[in-house]
This record gives sequence, C-alpha cells and structure tokens, in this order.
Amino acid sequence: MSGQFHSRLVESMVLSAVVACAIELIIVFLAATLRDYLQSTRGRENVVLRLLEMDTLMMLLYVISAVGIFSFIFFKRIGGSIRYLGRISAAMQNISEGDLNTTVDVKGDDEITAMADNLNKMVEELRMLMDREREAERTKNELITNVAHDLRTPLTSIIGYLELLSVNTQLPEETRKRYTDIAFAKSKRLQQLIEDLFGFTKLGGGKIAMKIGNVDIVRLLSQLLEEFYPSFHARNLSYELESNVPAKVISADGNLLARLFDNLINNAIKYGADGKKVIIGIHAEEDVVSVTVKNYGYVIPPDELPQIFQRFYRVEHARTSSTGGTGLGLAIAKNIVDMHGGTIGVTSDMNGTVFTVRLHTKLSADRENFSLPGEKRNGRTRTARMNRN
Repeated sequence: MSGQFHSRLVESMVLSAVVACAIELIIVFLAATLRDYLQSTRGRENVVLRLLEMDTLMMLLYVISAVGIFSFIFFKRIGGSIRYLGRISAAMQNISEGDLNTTVDVKGDDEITAMADNLNKMVEELRMLMDREREAERTKNELITNVAHDLRTPLTSIIGYLELLSVNTQLPEETRKRYTDIAFAKSKRLQQLIEDLFGFTKLGGGKIAMKIGNVDIVRLLSQLLEEFYPSFHARNLSYELESNVPAKVISADGNLLARLFDNLINNAIKYGADGKKVIIGIHAEEDVVSVTVKNYGYVIPPDELPQIFQRFYRVEHARTSSTGGTGLGLAIAKNIVDMHGGTIGVTSDMNGTVFTVRLHTKLSADRENFSLPGEKRNGRTRTARMNRN
C-alpha cells in the first residue's frame, strides 16, 4: 500500500504530459498546414493567416493549450482522489464538532484509503471510549448508591440498639447483653463491608503491587480448607480436595491467591449449605492450572450469571437470605484473577454451581504492578499442612 498514491500521481502526470504533447503536436501540425494552405492561395489579407504568422502569439497559444490539456487530463485522472480527500476532510470536521457517527467509505488500496480506514477506526475507538466513560459514570453512581445503602443498614441498626440501651437504663441484664451482642455483630458487619470496599478499590485501581513468588497451589488450597474447617462444621458441610497432581508450583502473588480462594470457598459455604458438600478440584497442566470450587446448594438463574462478578451484585436469593455477604467478594476475586492474567467463570444448574479459575503457571515479570518476590501474608510465611482425612 505504501507509495501507491504517489506512484499513481506520478503516473498521471507523465501520462497527462505525453497526451498533452501528442495533442499539441497535432495542433502545431494543423496550424502549419493551414498557414501553408492560406499562403498558397495568396490570401495575404486573410486575418487568420496574419495570426498564424505571428510566431510569438502562436507560441503563447501553444503553451496555454498545452497547459490546459495537461491540466484537464491530470485532474480527470486524480479527481476521484481529490473528492475522496474532500470527504475525509469533511468527516474530520464533523468529528471535531462531536459527531461520532461520521464514517468514510473505504474504497481502494492506497494511502488515502488507509487514511480513511484509520479515521474510521479512530471514530470507533472514540465511541468505545465515550461508552466506557458513560458506563464508568453509571457504575460510580451505582457504587455510591449501593455503598450508602449497605452502610446505612447496619449503622441504623447499631444506632437503634444503642439508643435503646441508652434510654432504657432499667433493662434486664439479659436483654442488655442481647442488644449489645446484636450491636457488636452489626459493627463487625460494618467493619467487614468497609474492609472489602477498600480492598476492592485498591485492587480495581491498581494500587496493590503484586509480589510474585513460587506458590504451591495444592498446598495453599489444602491449608485454606483446614482454616475453613470451623465454618464447614458450623453449617454441617463436608469438603473434598481433588487434584491430578500431589503438588503444583506456579508463579503468583501468594497473598492475592489466598484471598481469591478465601472468597470463593467462603461463597461456596454461604450459598451451598443445602448441598452438604463442597468439592475443590485442581487440574494441572504444563502451562495452565485450573481450580474449580463446586457446591450443590442454590442454583443461580441463567439470567443472573453474567452479572455475578459485578461489584455489589447479589442474586435474588442472597438479597433475601441472611448470609451477610457484602456483594464484593466475587468482584474482588475477578480482579485478582485479572491481575494474574487468568480467567474466571461460573456455571450453575441442578448438578451444582461451579466456579472455575484458570491461571498460567508462569507469570511475566513485565506485568503491571509487578514487584519483588514475596509470599508472606500478614507478616508470616504461609506454610501449608496437608488436609486431614
């Protein structure tokens, strides 16, 4: 494509010059023939003959006619390109005035066509950018609304119970303790929401530096399941860890992976209690490791699956239950997976709800927010213990 318009321009100039010269030679020949004819007929008084014998004037006429012929042929050949440039210029003017619905038909295969194609791509990218900005504004407003609602609910309850304790000083000790316990539980709920919100904001804003190290994902999940044993026991749940390898070391941020699977396992415990079992599956390949978290509880409706990883989104069942979720756990999980260049998905039917995480075994040090290796969590190195049978 490079240089095609320039070549066509040179070609048009040469062709126009050749044709103009050929026509000019014909004109000169015809003029000389006419002059000889008039001289042979002794028409000295003929005005045309006198003009033909004026060499300077004839030379000027020849030049003017040659330029005219050249210009006509040249602009006839490149007129389409000039008009095309005009349409591109008009489109750019419309775009500069804010009309992002303007496009230019792409015809041909030269530099001007490439310019039109690039202009169309630029307009499309601008449209996408504007759409993203509008979506960001919408989600920001939605975030503020959801935060206000989720903060207000426990806060209102805390204020109400504390007010009861303050006003009714003669309440029985048992009632006072019950109200105090409720206010304390609501305070913990408020604290968890604020911590999740700050964590999500840091992850989403890229404010957390990834500390890449070697993480044995089998041992990590074994330890996490042991740490969750009281939660499993409290909900009368059992769990299984299935892996096609005894160990699998991958490059990742150990702290972030622990938080990722904390959230997924916690989610399975909250919403899978009806199924009595949670199964964690690990399938390791050379370059990719897949982790599945499966529960047999509530089936997520198909129309709600696409929104499951959105911040503050909770399925209808979760809104009407007492699970205590903040609606940020799965959004945080997705952000962590994205930071590692992996994927996360979910399926849900009568056979169970399955969250699937796919991570690369090697993580490039060129990734954004990469920092020196480190596998410490809360000031201590995570040392996994094998799961008790």
